[in-house]
Amino acid sequence: MKNTAFTAKHIALGAKMAEFAGYNMPISYSGINDEHAAVRNNAGVFDVSHMGEFILKGEHALDLIQRVTTNDASKLSDGQAQYSCLPNKDGGIVDDLLVYCVEANKVYMLVVNASNIEKDWNWISSFNDKGVEMHNISEKTSLLAIQGPNACKILQPLTDMDILNLKYYTFTKGTFAGVEHVLISATGYTGAGGVEIYFEDKDGASEKIWDAIFAAGAAQGIKPIGLGARDTLRLEMGFCLYGNDIDDTTSPLEAGLGWITKFSKDFTNRAYFENQKAAGVSKKLVGFEMVDKGIARHDHAIQDASGNTIGKVTSGTQSPTLGKAIGMGYVNKEFSAIGSEIFINIRNTAIKAKVVKMPFA
Repeated sequence: MKNTAFTAKHIALGAKMAEFAGYNMPISYSGINDEHAAVRNNAGVFDVSHMGEFILKGEHALDLIQRVTTNDASKLSDGQAQYSCLPNKDGGIVDDLLVYCVEANKVYMLVVNASNIEKDWNWISSFNDKGVEMHNISEKTSLLAIQGPNACKILQPLTDMDILNLKYYTFTKGTFAGVEHVLISATGYTGAGGVEIYFEDKDGASEKIWDAIFAAGAAQGIKPIGLGARDTLRLEMGFCLYGNDIDDTTSPLEAGLGWITKFSKDFTNRAYFENQKAAGVSKKLVGFEMVDKGIARHDHAIQDASGNTIGKVTSGTQSPTLGKAIGMGYVNKEFSAIGSEIFINIRNTAIKAKVVKMPFA
């Protein structure tokens, strides 16, 4: 397993560690429910340095991004970011990602999922026929996500950058906690507010920034947060997790990501998705909450009242905020309307649930 620059910190703090995407990552410290509440109500720090970062440079950088992603990156100006995905040639998704516009038409940063770094790099490279300069900076880049309603207030004294007024899906660059060339963005994966901090792991920068954040947030009660709470937080917001809710077999239209699928430009397999949109999808990703007692888990079958399989669960948990079991899953289109009654097969027992609007919280 690989370590991040913060692995020793996690272990020293008594984190429960486990392998995730090839990295030794903290799953929880004080418990998922406690950490979840800390982010929803105050502030918490996630080590997400396992994520991948690619730099694309040159006069054809935007052309390459336009070719391989579904969203329209030409709309981005300096300091703006965008959620997008990489469509494959079979109607599925190679990965979902963030596109950061560092210098319009010239320099971009792509942030991809940890488990897909090599896969994404090879996929994007296969379309690079115009000499775009590509750099995989994943190994040397540290990334902390400080999330929660008090996150920016805690961090602001550590920098001259105005992060208190940083708009959603924008970013800024400058000095943070005495470390230069730091990129701070507001994209979020928890729905609780806050920022992400990208910086090169060199000359003790990682330890310096980690220590500064916890010193600044000590009085406020800032906490380290593991990937367990990250999952419950994102699920309450209805955010997709690659490998669970979206993958190589699910289309962005089926996943409710039509809003990032722009037919105003050309992209890989565009005709397939245009035809799918015109014909209508046969299955849809929906949110549901359990009516009867039980917690849905990944790959549980979803059934109708007669016991026929109509889909499968992709994510499920007990929502710490709502105090009820929630989940996401694909169902046949005719069962996707809000209020539809469905059943989750849990240990060969059909447990009643209903389709609800997302986000849950």
